[in-house]
Amino acid sequence: MPVVPDVPVVIVGAGPVGVTAALLLARRGVRSVLLERHRDVYPLPRALVVDDEVRRILQAAGVGEEFAAIARPGNGLRLLDARHRVMAEFRRAGHGPHGYPQTSMFEQPRLERLLRAELARRPECELRGGAEVTAVGPDTAGPVRVAYRDDDGEHELWAEAVLGCDGANSLTRAAVGAVWEDLRFEESWTVVDVRTPADVRSWDGVDQVCDPELPATFMRVGEDRYRWEFRQLAGAERPLRELIAPWLPLSYDGEFEVVRETPYTFRARIADRWRAGRVFLLGDAAHLTPPFVGQGLCAGLRDAYNLSWKLARVLRQGGDERLLDTYESERRPHARHVIRLAVAMGWAMTGGQDGAAPLRRRLLAAACRIPGLTTLAGRDLSPPLTPGPLVRRGTTRRSLAGTYCPQPWVRADGGAGGGPEAGPAGPADRRRIRFDEVLGDSFAVLTAADGPAPALAALARGLGVRAVPVGAFGDDGTLAAWLRAGRADAVLLRPDRVVLDVVPAGGRAFTDTAAWAALLHTTPSPSPRSATR
Repeated sequence: MPVVPDVPVVIVGAGPVGVTAALLLARRGVRSVLLERHRDVYPLPRALVVDDEVRRILQAAGVGEEFAAIARPGNGLRLLDARHRVMAEFRRAGHGPHGYPQTSMFEQPRLERLLRAELARRPECELRGGAEVTAVGPDTAGPVRVAYRDDDGEHELWAEAVLGCDGANSLTRAAVGAVWEDLRFEESWTVVDVRTPADVRSWDGVDQVCDPELPATFMRVGEDRYRWEFRQLAGAERPLRELIAPWLPLSYDGEFEVVRETPYTFRARIADRWRAGRVFLLGDAAHLTPPFVGQGLCAGLRDAYNLSWKLARVLRQGGDERLLDTYESERRPHARHVIRLAVAMGWAMTGGQDGAAPLRRRLLAAACRIPGLTTLAGRDLSPPLTPGPLVRRGTTRRSLAGTYCPQPWVRADGGAGGGPEAGPAGPADRRRIRFDEVLGDSFAVLTAADGPAPALAALARGLGVRAVPVGAFGDDGTLAAWLRAGRADAVLLRPDRVVLDVVPAGGRAFTDTAAWAALLHTTPSPSPRSATR
């Protein structure tokens, strides 16, 4: 007799990645149960930095405004030499294309409490704390068995899909048969979180001290909260106050509270597979990133954003199972890229420890003086997705396919959902909102022209959305300028706001709707010839 699933999705682990995945699924009507062995949020700070793209994901999860109240903008990253002289600045001050500060500093426990508060408001989500998962599977193809124990004994759930958000020591990773690929970085560091009223020298960004004798990282987290990280060197233990003295006022002997001082091993690894059947790996279960570019948590939240809409499409809207294959094919190369950037920054800090280290440090210092290089490097934290089933190959080097649509503030109808479906409204009826609030949670077709061509209108009907001219939103011209720069007359946006396909300037239709329409189980648009009759 076939097993009837108890719940559509079981999420193993209720850290930021697991809870965000649950909230994004709930937005699309998918129920989930989260199993977490701890009863409360881990109280000590871990992740401290997110970028504007991830702020947009938090907005989609429903905590955008609440997060703004606990975050502070950061200026970016500086490389300092052993004497704390600035070698290079990777400026990320100001707002990015996603509509938020390019760098935001925060304390992870406060973020987790925001996410859990939102989770408690969602009837689609159930969090079971004190629940230790003991087995997933072994069958991962059909309904998946998840066994766990709590104070009341042994239990099991059957799910249509399982998301493994259970960290570096993931039990779920073993269930999918994945092993680590070592990307050749492993170092022992000491992480110190401090609270002090001292006038700590800070530029409100991250400092990386490129000293092979004592590499270090420093950042301001809150009004009186700071973090230092120091690489552990054999036989070179020094008092903490001596280590952080370069940032403190001279002869400071005032109040100084160590919130946490703990050793960490920074590793660069990526799982060789992220999926088996309906079991998926997300976050640290799938990849481990050294912290030097502040992208560890960011990568996990990108995983949740990429997978959630695809899984919801399959579970609720008849999407083809092959749609789920695109999760790993899109996210794994992207995560590898970020890990390699972090490893490169780690090598920049230390120069290595072999005979060629002094030469590498001199080359780094010279490279930092090349005009424009640091600006370009600072923009490479989230490159476009590579072409695939849900990212059509562009016809020009400037193609927008695989990139994110920007998110300006717009003027839109004040009705529920904003929206392309809303009727015309006068200036007095329009309110200022973020662009994603207008688009909702589905696909969107944006056109540069006042009205869509017949082929585009037919495609939009097949997706259940309207083709909308960018001028209808009353933004500051950002969207129109973005289309012009990409030489596009229209774009098809995925629910995660990545451009799936482009109508090039002067074109009539998207390049190949049939290839991806079958995955989505939607009606492809007519051919350009039939659309013009």
